[in-house]
Order: sequence, then structure tokens, then C-alpha cells
Amino acid sequence: MKYIEFDKTLCNVLFLMNVIDLQSECAMEMTTETQSAGFFQIYFIKNADGFLKLNDATITLKPNTFIFISQNQNYSWHVNPSSFEGRLLVFQEDFLNDFFSDQYFIYRLLFFYQPDFPLFFTSTESFFNDTLLKLKEIRQEILHTKSDSAHLIRSILYYILINLNRKYSEVNEIGNAIALDNTAYQFRKLVEEHISTNHKVDDYASMMKLSRITINKAVKSQFNLTATDFIKSRLLFEIKMELIHTNKTVSEIAHKFNFSEVQHIHRFFKQKTDMSPLEYRQNYQNGTPS
Repeated sequence: MKYIEFDKTLCNVLFLMNVIDLQSECAMEMTTETQSAGFFQIYFIKNADGFLKLNDATITLKPNTFIFISQNQNYSWHVNPSSFEGRLLVFQEDFLNDFFSDQYFIYRLLFFYQPDFPLFFTSTESFFNDTLLKLKEIRQEILHTKSDSAHLIRSILYYILINLNRKYSEVNEIGNAIALDNTAYQFRKLVEEHISTNHKVDDYASMMKLSRITINKAVKSQFNLTATDFIKSRLLFEIKMELIHTNKTVSEIAHKFNFSEVQHIHRFFKQKTDMSPLEYRQNYQNGTPS
């Protein structure tokens, strides 16, 4: 599997973010080889012919579509490059969190680190074109930097991301705007960092020095899931990724995710999918929908 590091010198840009025209020489290679990246990507697809394999899903590419790829996710492109039009926004996690002086900013965006809803949506042409115009403004500031460019980029980027978050929430009927209380976002961040070893709400309650009742109330309000279901959903997603994108045995995967016995991972997976881990792997390899 190919792993791509962030290159801030790409196209002579010195920021830890970039806006790239998909038809330009700076565009990343659209390869059928499975790859992952150490940064976040949002694709703004104006026109395309083909599909994207992202984690365990196949996304048919359509006009006016936004696709969200978190760092370290697995993907491969199956497209006709000549018809692939649009823009790509790339950035590192620390860039956003530092840029907005908010250590939880990336975790406030519902379309990143998302195991329960599609990692894309298709919008109206007017909404899409309006977003592209905003991206063009950022690109111009990156190419022709002035003393106040960082402030302008920050404001436009914030507008784009919050607007996309609203639309994503609306399309998937999640229905929750970004909250002022950081409890749910701190929980989400900790789950991302510790999902391999910590599978109980009490583990996170201890880290956060809060009661499980307080955590559950905040998580339920923000993500419409109980804290327990949130953890289980994230754990299931990570196990699926190991089954699909590695050759590890079920025993090795059980060890990685801190299951004390192999049968425990079998039981957990069967309860969630009605399949054994090996059945899931075989179905994916055979192209059978899970």
C-alpha cells in the first residue's frame, strides 16, 4: 500500500494546506493502487467518469459531489483522468486546529472520522459553484500572499467547512449544529487516539475526569448515539479496515485491538454484522455487498 506524506512545497506553496486544480500539473496521481495519506482531503468534483473505493465503500462519481477523506484512510481511484474536473482541498490536522486556535476543530466536522454515514454527498449546482468560488479566492491568496492573507484565508476556509458541515448534517439528517460544549468533541478525539486499547465509556470518563452520564448526554446530543454505541461503531470500522486492507489473521487483529480472547472479537463482530470476520473478508474480496 502506498502512503503519501504532506508536501507543503507542492506547487510552490508554503502553507500546511493547499487548493489544487484536478486538471493541473500539481494534481495527485489518480491510481488504482490502494493508498492512504497523512493529511485530510476534500474533493470538489465538478465532472467525473468512474468510481472511488474508499475504505469498504464504492462511490460512483457524479457532478457536484463533495468527498471527504480523513488521514490514514484507504482509497483507490478508478477514473478517466481526462474527464476528472474540480478542485482538491488538502491540509494537515494541526494546521486546522492551530489555524482556528481550537484543538477540537477537526473533530467538530461530522464528515471526518465518520464510520456511520457516507463520506460524500451530492449538492445542487448553485451550492457547489458557490463553494468553488470561495476555494478560488483561497487559491489566489495562497499564490499572491499579502500581509493579511492568513486572516482572509482563515475566514473563507472557516465559512467553507462550516457550510459543508451544515449541508452534510442536513443530507444525512443528523440535525445537530456545532455545540459550544467541548465534551463530545474531546470524547471523539480520545476515541480516535485510543480505540485500539480502550473500549469502555468508563475508560474515557477516567481520562476526561467526567461522569459517564455527562459524557453520554453530550455525545447523544451531538452525534445522536450513546457513548457506548459510538465506541463500538468506531471499533467495528477499524476491525473492518484491518480485514480488508491487511493480511493479518483474526488472532492478530484481536491482539491489536486488545481483545483478551479471539472468540471475543468473533462474538463482537458477529453481533454487529451477522457475519464472522473471515466471512466478511471473503465477501469483500468476492465483491459481495456486506
